[in-house]
Amino acid sequence: MNQDNQIKVTYCGTQGSFSEIAAKKLFPKGELIACPSFKEAYDLVTRGEADAALLPIENSYAGEVAATVDLLYRGSLAVKDVYQMKIEQNLVGVKGATIEDVRTVVSHPQALAQCAEYIAAHKFAEIVSENTAFAAKAVADKGSKSLAAIASRACAELYELSVIAADIAESRENTTRFALFTKATENKREGEHLILLFAVGDRSGALAEALAIIARYGYNMKSLHSRPLKDRPWQYYFYVEAEGSGEEDALLSSLKNCCADVKIAGRFLPGLEIK
Repeated sequence: MNQDNQIKVTYCGTQGSFSEIAAKKLFPKGELIACPSFKEAYDLVTRGEADAALLPIENSYAGEVAATVDLLYRGSLAVKDVYQMKIEQNLVGVKGATIEDVRTVVSHPQALAQCAEYIAAHKFAEIVSENTAFAAKAVADKGSKSLAAIASRACAELYELSVIAADIAESRENTTRFALFTKATENKREGEHLILLFAVGDRSGALAEALAIIARYGYNMKSLHSRPLKDRPWQYYFYVEAEGSGEEDALLSSLKNCCADVKIAGRFLPGLEIK
């Protein structure tokens, strides 16, 4: 990978988005490329037009970011690192708007989920946006006191909006993990966690067998998520994060005896923070 002052990093969103904030902090001298969707950010790296994509993969309150996990399963890029960043979700609106004026909130589904109790308590209607920064821009463009966005303070400043209510997520420890996707394979590092992806057949005990194999090779599973297979109704693939340093080739070989689409999708050092 290029040095940080030469690296091209894609992200989904625009100025003021949490992804842009994270990318700026990680790569202050890099060239940052804003994209309208997760897929476009991912595809630019696949095509060799960028070195890495920084995409949110999980929130501590709302769970995994499905679009990112699906790209990891379907695509060829690997996760090189995972970073966590504290997220402050704010209700932002046009100048002069108060909480009593707001009738509808717009934001990314993850932000809406993180603030679900606040939204329900105020009986706001919801509009889904591709990104929190796009949501803030929509509020600024419309100019109505009845519409507010859930977004960062950076978005409020960028689009000359006011923070109507600060830090409205349910959890005061609201944290998002961002995965750095690259083509390059890196040397193994001590203490890394492994990301495994696999699909199991529709038979009794198939998942239990796969998990037993992972344990048998000395890996301690830290996270397990299931996602639907788009072309096979009611069948699922699984995303696993595990710590350990067992024989990876032997692990993959054993998993392939009972699973399909088996691959190591990345490695990362746990606990890396963006401050």
